[in-house]
Amino acid sequence: MIEFQNADVTYPGGFKALSNVSLTIEQGELVVIVGLSGAGKSTLLRAINGFVPITAGSVRVNGTEVRGAHEATLRELRSGIGMIFQTFNLVHRTTVLNNVLMGRLAKVPRWRSMLGLWPAADKEIAIQSLERVEIVEKTYIRASNLSGGQQQRVGIARALAQQPQVLLADEPVASLDPVTSHTVMRDLRRINRDLGITTIINLHFLDLARSYGKRLIGLRDGELVYDGDIADVDDETFRGIYGRALTPDDLKEGAEL
Repeated sequence: MIEFQNADVTYPGGFKALSNVSLTIEQGELVVIVGLSGAGKSTLLRAINGFVPITAGSVRVNGTEVRGAHEATLRELRSGIGMIFQTFNLVHRTTVLNNVLMGRLAKVPRWRSMLGLWPAADKEIAIQSLERVEIVEKTYIRASNLSGGQQQRVGIARALAQQPQVLLADEPVASLDPVTSHTVMRDLRRINRDLGITTIINLHFLDLARSYGKRLIGLRDGELVYDGDIADVDDETFRGIYGRALTPDDLKEGAEL
């Protein structure tokens, strides 16, 4: 489904965020990407949906070449790729339901969304998405009244409302406490298993990667340095990815519930 071939990303100013990355992610896989800050994790995710343009090589999603794609092609591609952000990116002044309905923007006429005249079918999709993350009781609550963990689950529901083929989660638990982090990671794993949505998650915390990942990709200074089954990973593997000894900051404290 997703294929990188010798892909580079060089930002203005000359900083090379990805260097000669080649990998294939099959439909329905759950992949965890780890690496230090600045290793290229977020850049790799955003290269998939074209938010960061690659400067050499190729990125293909379902056969569509992302590099150099026209804006209409990118819009169509992005409509099938849900994005989950570290900072949630909710509109706090409106309801949970309205936030989730934002995931339907590509499917309805602009005038309907501007006037809040959402079709009943789209509202039902939004509510089903909230049920998936077990937060449907907050449907009509203002987003500003939610905890951080609840906001992130609404963010996941918004992505699900797109009915995507791919979910990209960029450090989705970085600002959450350990217990809530496990809740969010369980939601993502269950969605992958139940719906077969290709799911790619950037993580810093190695214990969460071990607990919830199946395939691990390691990035270091923009280069792919590990790609394999999480069951084969040990502390020495992580040291090779990080280029240093592990520290307590590399773990999200708290037992899995």
